[in-house]
Amino acid sequence: MSWFPCRAVMASAGAGLRGGCFMEAQGTATPDNAALQGDGAWPPARQAWSVAALLMAANSLAFVDRQALAFLIEPIKQDIGASDTAMGFAYGLGFTLLYIGAGIPLAWLADRSNRRNIVLGSIVFWSMATSACGLARNYASLFAARVAVGAGEAGLGPASYSLLSDYFPREKLASAMGLYQSGIYIGGALALLTGGWLAGMIPLEQTVMLPVMGEMAGWQVFFLLLGLPGLLLAGAIWWLIAEPARRGVPGMAKPQTGSFFEAFTHMRHHSRAYFGLMGGFMLVVFVGNGTGAWIPAFLAREYGMAMTDIGNSYGLVVLTGGLSGSLSGGVLASRQRSRGSARANLIAPLIGFTCLIPVTIGFPLMPTPFAAIALIGAMNFFAGFTLGGGLATILELTPNHLRAQVSMIYVVAINILGGVMGPLSIALLTDYIFQDSQRVAESIATVSAIASPLALVALLSAIRALSAKPSQ
Repeated sequence: MSWFPCRAVMASAGAGLRGGCFMEAQGTATPDNAALQGDGAWPPARQAWSVAALLMAANSLAFVDRQALAFLIEPIKQDIGASDTAMGFAYGLGFTLLYIGAGIPLAWLADRSNRRNIVLGSIVFWSMATSACGLARNYASLFAARVAVGAGEAGLGPASYSLLSDYFPREKLASAMGLYQSGIYIGGALALLTGGWLAGMIPLEQTVMLPVMGEMAGWQVFFLLLGLPGLLLAGAIWWLIAEPARRGVPGMAKPQTGSFFEAFTHMRHHSRAYFGLMGGFMLVVFVGNGTGAWIPAFLAREYGMAMTDIGNSYGLVVLTGGLSGSLSGGVLASRQRSRGSARANLIAPLIGFTCLIPVTIGFPLMPTPFAAIALIGAMNFFAGFTLGGGLATILELTPNHLRAQVSMIYVVAINILGGVMGPLSIALLTDYIFQDSQRVAESIATVSAIASPLALVALLSAIRALSAKPSQ
């Protein structure tokens, strides 16, 4: 298979391949100094799409490890005696603490060095931390392991966004980002489907005896097993992905390196577009992470569904809805982008944001589990539909040497509001406003009714800002 990225020499990158694996050229601080001086030919399409597929696999694995805790909330609560609010902190704040703390320096590094190696190291670290969740014996140790998972996953997104922007031209970038972001739904679905399968094999709330490890709860076994695939994927990425040439400005005299101060300055000069885009997606993630964390518990409490049935039915609609949405939304955005300006990428997000309003409010209020699950599938479709075009627009607005850092600012923003406050807000409403764990459906509907319309308002602000600029 001669099209494998690690075997394709990128002459313009100022780097070579040795022993089948990418190595930086001797005497250079970065692998792409020559490429920064101008834009040459884009990498071959087969090579670029194979890289996008591998990064999508990494994103899928990240969301398997991230979403597994949501599926296991009920058996973990029973085992360690934690409240809804405590589990909301573990799911959101625990993950986000070092996701942000580690992500900032990793993004700075990704704008200066080999992005492939950052992706590889991130996968290894978060996979080991996921297995460590299985060794937790109390809430404190589970929270600490969850913090480590967040630190590991911090390097994936910004480095991957930057890599893809150098593998794909503008008219194809939204499709590539749609493929990459489909990993959110593939990973979330795999966590649910494998959890449902394992729940049928090993009851998640009961204990089993393992060789060497001794007595462990079923949910701990699940976490231990989840850490293994990451090591295999890391090896594949080391062998199959090469660092591409960075797409610079033609005629640039020397390579540029940017700082977070420069990134913030650039964003301030385009504040309406950036803040509208980031604000809109922050609110969508706020709803998505909040509902995603509590949907398994909602289905169990509201309809009395068994964990096996939840894993199978919910996992299937996440997979079909989210995957079809992210791929079709990315394709639509790419087609529109090839016909117009950068704002054409936002037609798909505009459709998705609008449709999410009734769907997110409606699904927790359905009278039957079938109707609720059908709307959950629609919610995942329309959420996925928004991703490729939105991220492609952010990358197009950003100079190459700032892309990983601006991406990290975006990731920090959506994780502070979406990753922490989304799951926590639903838990707080359930515990302190409704004061009844059986009323989690009302908490989900309340949060969605506030955040989903505001997301559309923010996106419309970004579209207006981009419409005021000349077409590109």
